[in-house]
Amino acid sequence: MRGDTIVVEAHHRKAAEGVARLLLPQLEARPGRHTLSIAGESGSGKSETAVALAEQLSGHGLTSVIFQQDDYFIHPPKSNDAERRKDIAWVGPKEVRLDLLDAHLKAFLDGAGEVEKPLVVYEDDAITSEVMALGDAHVAIAEGTYTTLLESALTHVFIDRSYRETRAHREKRKRDAAELDPFIDTVLEIEHGIISAHKARAQIVIDGDYTAAAAG
Repeated sequence: MRGDTIVVEAHHRKAAEGVARLLLPQLEARPGRHTLSIAGESGSGKSETAVALAEQLSGHGLTSVIFQQDDYFIHPPKSNDAERRKDIAWVGPKEVRLDLLDAHLKAFLDGAGEVEKPLVVYEDDAITSEVMALGDAHVAIAEGTYTTLLESALTHVFIDRSYRETRAHREKRKRDAAELDPFIDTVLEIEHGIISAHKARAQIVIDGDYTAAAAG
């Protein structure tokens, strides 16, 4: 998403190091491209962990591309907020074109050299498009709230921190003051009820101390 603020800190790198340690044996055992998702609640560090993981993999000679779920929302951010305020039942996976994101991950696995994907421009509250080059990438990382639901992600990573624990991060990263009003807490509580069940689908879980471990 154009206009997003991503600040990678030491704890994100710690999480990424742990994920890479668990992931690299899989990549060595399975030749060809690999896809994974990084999911969790608002402010849990999904975007930052994705960037840090790409850096980790680069150190092992593996290039990555990152798909942001934010680009796949049906409505751009401010318009989506308005839709939620009109009807709170709008909150949930149906807000996102997960089918399109899944198709783009599958295209990556199938060897596509590029995909044309949506691109959200936050300041303009608009959705345009861009061509993402995939040709040299070994790994595609899809990060976002509901990405554990993606069928074309071969590995699911889940950040096990609730919205109550991540408020400080959301305050640091906030794009608009409206994102921290009481209504948003209601949205995040609904999301929590949905997303917490997704942890069971993950192969790798990052705990509140940003330590990554194999699930189960």
